[in-house]
Amino acid sequence: MNAIIITAVWGIVMMFGGVFFKQKSKPKYWAITGLILAIIANVCELIKQHPFIDVNIKDMLSFNSFNLTFITVVLLCTLLLFLLNGRDIEKVGNNVSEYFALIFFVLCGVTIVATFNTLLTLFLGIEILSIPLYILTGSDKRNLKSNEAALKYFLMGAFSTGILLMGIAFLYGGSAGTPSFYISNINIGEGKMPVMIAIGLVLLLIAMLFKVSAAPFHFWAPDVYDGAPTVFTSFMATIVKAAGFIAFIRLFEYSFGNAQQQWQMLIAVVTAATLLIGNLSAVFQQSVKRMLAYSSIAQAGFMLLAIFALNEFAKEGIILYTAAYSLATIGLFAILIKMNDYTIDGFNGLAKQQPLLAFTATVFLLSLTGIPLTAGFQAKLYMLIAAVKDGHQNWLVIFAVLCAAISAYYYFKVIQAIYFKENNSTVNQDWDVTPAFKILLVITATLIIVLGIFPTIITDWLHY
Repeated sequence: MNAIIITAVWGIVMMFGGVFFKQKSKPKYWAITGLILAIIANVCELIKQHPFIDVNIKDMLSFNSFNLTFITVVLLCTLLLFLLNGRDIEKVGNNVSEYFALIFFVLCGVTIVATFNTLLTLFLGIEILSIPLYILTGSDKRNLKSNEAALKYFLMGAFSTGILLMGIAFLYGGSAGTPSFYISNINIGEGKMPVMIAIGLVLLLIAMLFKVSAAPFHFWAPDVYDGAPTVFTSFMATIVKAAGFIAFIRLFEYSFGNAQQQWQMLIAVVTAATLLIGNLSAVFQQSVKRMLAYSSIAQAGFMLLAIFALNEFAKEGIILYTAAYSLATIGLFAILIKMNDYTIDGFNGLAKQQPLLAFTATVFLLSLTGIPLTAGFQAKLYMLIAAVKDGHQNWLVIFAVLCAAISAYYYFKVIQAIYFKENNSTVNQDWDVTPAFKILLVITATLIIVLGIFPTIITDWLHY
């Protein structure tokens, strides 16, 4: 509850602060201050299991160690984004304070979708999360690709929201006894699923697959991620995607958990399709930004294993995956933003020009691949163990491992360009990197290695 209140209030502060901030650099420091306050308040709530302000929310939101730990990870990753790319947000346009305000409103939506206890709260959280993102996607008004991406994102988002509302209506109408929007009241047994409930489940599944850009509802993601300003793409591909999965898990665990055997095969097919399409599409990309967009679809396939399994390992794995994937992706995008050429050839000879950036980029790429001693390896391992412990559809585990091997091809192409190719470009690269930026990159890479060796640093908080 603390995080919801602080992010909402600070979003309003940043919005009105745009009138008073004369220098474009000041909003960043206010945003960092607000984010630190939100982190401290959320950690206090996680430890004490009681918010600062006791609001009677009629059980529409539910707070526990799982979602409070997730919110803490998300806020910390957003803080890293602000520290690494605060100056880059300033370069997007003139409305810097408003950009930060919109990000705070997105974070408010993230905290709501992570803690919702009714279907209506889920809908409100998704809308609070999505609407600011449409604006951020089109914030680079001089870029036609940004305008096109915003329009596509808005249309796809509106379409998926309509499907979500239709699914909620079917679930409400098909509820046995007194109709209710509370997810715990929808909980159906192991017997035959009523037709209206089954239709509602499928519609909600489609809507959530849209939100997390899973196949076959992934087609909007590459164009939107490629067209949006890179600093906001980094935020969308990590924090927002992870929030969608937490909502996904919460919805299916509490509403359809007892009927898992009836929908598990459908999730398995979607997971396999997402892994295959995301990885094969990424192989043929020459733009690193677009490659990361497709690889985010492949990463979504691994995260779908948590929905497939819905056990304790799945919950620990999705939190660890959120941290590992967000740290590596935010760090890699931070380096990409500093480059003039976003193609793989743009990384040629990076090791000679910027050895430190080359090393940290390599750590990020190795983590995304899932190489041992990185957080990405532990995250993927937790997901695979969760699927194995479930005991059904073991073929999916083998398929996921094979797809992880495919991902090594396109991630290692970038590493090859960094260390084993010469930069023959005639375009002079102006490396606008400060010592503080390099220190933050090293800290990020160190965190990835530490989590790869000691994943319990995060997972233990779930049992606090």
